[in-house]
Amino acid sequence: MKLQIAIDAADMERVMGMAEQIHDVIDIVEVGTPVIMKYGVEPVRRLKEKYPNLTVLADTKIADAGEYECQEVCDSGADIITVMAFADNGTIQAVADTAHRNGRRCMVDLLSIADIASRARELETLGADIICVHTGVEMQAKGRTPLQDLKDLVSAVAPEKCAVAGGIGMATLAQYAALKPGIVISGGALGKAPDLRRAVLEMEAALK
Repeated sequence: MKLQIAIDAADMERVMGMAEQIHDVIDIVEVGTPVIMKYGVEPVRRLKEKYPNLTVLADTKIADAGEYECQEVCDSGADIITVMAFADNGTIQAVADTAHRNGRRCMVDLLSIADIASRARELETLGADIICVHTGVEMQAKGRTPLQDLKDLVSAVAPEKCAVAGGIGMATLAQYAALKPGIVISGGALGKAPDLRRAVLEMEAALK
């Protein structure tokens, strides 16, 4: 299992500063959607230039114009590009094909998908490398977690192709790790930690 940190703080210096602390110990650094909305793919480009061996995910949440948008993100150096599962199948296929043509990977975000198992199986046929269950911030505020969604997902596709995001921290990590998803994503729990590097190392140790 790999650990992915989601960096959503829309401040370039904070993104680079956080990466400096953990680039050699974290598995994947996610440049979050708020960051991309503010700066475009420039943070991705800067991270890859400074840390060429770092795996960087651009959380672009592509929903249309798949080939064009994915190519722009690939050109920035991103290793993994995200597309929404509610997008048209043609869009998802275009993102997957473009990512693969550039030697990248495609993650499909299942946010707001009701029938997770059925859609996940379809996404596999469209070329998805990683399929992610995701409980959004507003859903978390209502007490929702991604645990049941992850159970549904790993029942439909190989666990190593699965990822999970949505309010995960050390207190809840074990229940997700028990399902052995390929990637566990943590945002606020890591980003707000007093010692980011220590928090990453502790979470990675728990996953392993």
